[in-house]
Amino acid sequence: MDVLPPGTLLQLMYLKERVSGLEPGCFVEIGAGSGHISDLLLSLGWHGKAFDLSSSTVESLQTRFSAEISEGRYEVVLGDWLAAPVASYDLVVSCMVMEHFDDDGERAFISRGRDCLAPGGLMISIVPGSPDHWGIEDEIAGHYRRYSRETAIEAFRREDMTVSHVTGLTYPVSNMLFPLSNFIVKRNESKKLTLSMLERTKQSGIRGIPMKTSFPGFLSLLLNEKVMFPLHLIQKLCGGSRKAMVLYCESKSINK
Repeated sequence: MDVLPPGTLLQLMYLKERVSGLEPGCFVEIGAGSGHISDLLLSLGWHGKAFDLSSSTVESLQTRFSAEISEGRYEVVLGDWLAAPVASYDLVVSCMVMEHFDDDGERAFISRGRDCLAPGGLMISIVPGSPDHWGIEDEIAGHYRRYSRETAIEAFRREDMTVSHVTGLTYPVSNMLFPLSNFIVKRNESKKLTLSMLERTKQSGIRGIPMKTSFPGFLSLLLNEKVMFPLHLIQKLCGGSRKAMVLYCESKSINK
C-alpha cells in the first residue's frame, strides 16, 4: 500500500467523514491522479467513472482498479470531461483540478458539474487555498489561482450553484511543511516551468518526488490514519483559518 503525504491523508480523512453520511450512488471523478478518492468511494459502496487527460495516468488507474473495472463498478476514460456527453451523477468530485483552468475554463467546469448533477446531487471540489501561499509548486503544476473562501463561493454562485459547506483543510500541517515543500519541488521539478500550462496540468496528477509525493515504506508507521487522527481533529478545529492551504467545498445546483 502506498504511503501517502500527510496533506493527502488529512484531505482523504475529512472527505471520508463527509461522504460516509451519504447514500452510495454513482460518481464521476475528474482528474483522478493516483486514484485515492476513487478508491475511497468504491470502498464505501459507490460506483462510477474517472476522467483524466494523461494516458499514463489512465493506464495506472486501469491497473490499480482492474478488479472493479471487470466487475462493472468503475470506468476510466482518457479525455476531456468537458467535451464528453452530459451524464447524470449523484456525486461530481475533483481534487486540485479547478485551479488549472483559466477564468472561462473555470466557469465551464462548474457549469458542466451543475448540469451533470442528478436531483439532490452534490459537487465536491477540493482546491488550493490561501492566495498568500502562492509558490513554486503552483507555477510548476500549471495553476491559475489559489482560492479564498469568498472567491470560491463566488465562482460557484456565478454558475447557479450554492456552496452548502466550505472549510479549510491541512492547517497547520501544510503551513509548517511549506518551506521544505517549496525547496523539494524547486530542486526536483523546476525544469517543468518550460512546459505549456496544459502539459504541466497533465503531469501534475502523478508525481514521484521523494519525500514530497512518495515515501519509504517504514514511514507508514507515522503516515497512517490512526497516528494522524489528532491532526485531523486539529484541522477540523482550525477549518476557519484563512491560512489553510486547502479548501474543501460542497455545492449544489440552485435549480435541482
